Amino acid sequence: MDEQQIPQPRPADGPAPEPIRWFGTSWLERGSGYWARRVAVPLGALVAVAAGVLLLRFAVEGVRDSEAGGFVYGLLVAAIGVCSLLSGLRTWKVLSEGKSALTGWMTEEKSLGAVWLIGFAGALFAYFLRSLTEAPGEAVKRAGYDRAVLDAGRRRSGQAARSGNPKRAKKRR
Repeated sequence: MDEQQIPQPRPADGPAPEPIRWFGTSWLERGSGYWARRVAVPLGALVAVAAGVLLLRFAVEGVRDSEAGGFVYGLLVAAIGVCSLLSGLRTWKVLSEGKSALTGWMTEEKSLGAVWLIGFAGALFAYFLRSLTEAPGEAVKRAGYDRAVLDAGRRRSGQAARSGNPKRAKKRR
């Protein structure tokens, strides 16, 4: 078992862990239904992907039935595919590295909002895949929490604390 998976007891006066959607703070010690949620979340995400793909299929079939032409039909299918791919890549990066790691086109919220909306199935599929390995976003939250605990430990031990009055400090030359 590697060190990241060993539950660390939370200090009473230490930092509070950030909750994760569907998991709350159970990811920290992996207790109170964590494993049941680890099974339910991927299943729920997979059901949502299936429902989303069915919805997109109805939309595409509607365009095909309107006899708009093969070019329009192909363009629509390609657009949905590209949007799903981009949305899935962005979701994977957010869940594995955090939102602060987004760069370039991935940071666009408003101007690419339609792409993220059309590509919702790709985002759901990325969420499903990520939930197979961990609670989605757990690695990012755990790294942030471990840093906060380490910083709090330093402050408590006095490593980062100031000592004495800085006005009475001797000037170094």
